[in-house]
Amino acid sequence: MFIEPNIRNTKKGWIEVVCGSMFSGKTEELIRRLKRAQIANLRVEIFKPTVDVRYDEFDIVSHNENRISSTPVENSQQILLLTEGVDVIGIDEAQFFDNEMPQVAEILASKGLRVIVAGLDMDFLGRPFGPMPQVLAMADYVTKLHAICMVCGDIANFSYRKTVSDATVLLGEKDVYEPRCRTCYHQ
Repeated sequence: MFIEPNIRNTKKGWIEVVCGSMFSGKTEELIRRLKRAQIANLRVEIFKPTVDVRYDEFDIVSHNENRISSTPVENSQQILLLTEGVDVIGIDEAQFFDNEMPQVAEILASKGLRVIVAGLDMDFLGRPFGPMPQVLAMADYVTKLHAICMVCGDIANFSYRKTVSDATVLLGEKDVYEPRCRTCYHQ
């Protein structure tokens, strides 16, 4: 006898992206969403790239020092190996991951998991950054956050690099970067 599956009770996954410039509150928003999931008694696992050791080797830490425990990983494929029995996946600084990050997010969402990805959408030159454009295109929900321009006080979308370096990846804080609006960024 064939029994029709109850589609309404099937666990459905999705991809959320929190993006914006530096100092826009991406990590703060990621932490907020993950802590709310923990309050709801959902099983949460959080990942960050091993290259990001600015505030802590293991924890994800926002600029205002809000923090949550995470697992540093070398590449996005490792995330697939560490998600057994989890309901919600958090991924911070996704722009630093490899080009397989979009497929990893899709695999996790297809397994019924809520995947929350946070990262810079543009590099310091104003170009799409790493795997973020593909993750954004695949996302079910996108939240673009804005900082405040350090020159004029308007809404800022750009991460202006104050130091001279051609390296796409240059970890730094307010000593190296500042948020700027479109006009002040291009001046």
